[in-house]
Amino acid sequence: MSGLRAVLFDMDGTLVDTEEAWVEVVEQVASRYGHALVGEQRRSVYGRSVEDTAELLHTSLGAPRERLADELGAGFTARLADGAEPRPGALRLLRVLRESGVLTALVSASPRAIVRRVATSLDGHRFDAVYGAEDTERTKPAPDPYLAAAAALGADPASCVAVEDTATGVASAEAAGCVVLAVPSVEPIAPARGRTVVTSLEEADLTLLRSLIGS
Repeated sequence: MSGLRAVLFDMDGTLVDTEEAWVEVVEQVASRYGHALVGEQRRSVYGRSVEDTAELLHTSLGAPRERLADELGAGFTARLADGAEPRPGALRLLRVLRESGVLTALVSASPRAIVRRVATSLDGHRFDAVYGAEDTERTKPAPDPYLAAAAALGADPASCVAVEDTATGVASAEAAGCVVLAVPSVEPIAPARGRTVVTSLEEADLTLLRSLIGS
């Protein structure tokens, strides 16, 4: 089948306003070990999984990876106990896609429990597939999550638009062969072949998404 088959959404920073909350949790954990997260190291945690971030902190702090992962996961879960604020335009776009019969998936590097909690809070939207960090052997920036989501929906990745907000997520989606709609949340993302950049999901509609496939 040609044309748009599915839209695959990142979660943190894309659909919900949680990216800065995640970085603040990482900063808090690092500070407990006397380390300040600044510069490139701070930027490197955007879009990363708990395990990848624990590995990054282990390299700097020397603390056990498992302990760091537990602290990061517990801290982020606590921050999202009351849910997360949808990004501008997110709920409208999800509603349009559902009404138009376009398949949707939630593809995140956050822990599965957090992803499923947030998935149920987006104004009742029902995703056709939901993937958290534990659901594939590798998570972002590897292509595995997007490949798995496309396969679960019976779609060629080239017929899917992945909506992402970080360079880590964009790398994952592009490695899987998806067309990318980037909505940067914390640092710029440059347009490229197969990649369109907008400033907000308020700029995204079904006409734009369909135009990206085969363009």
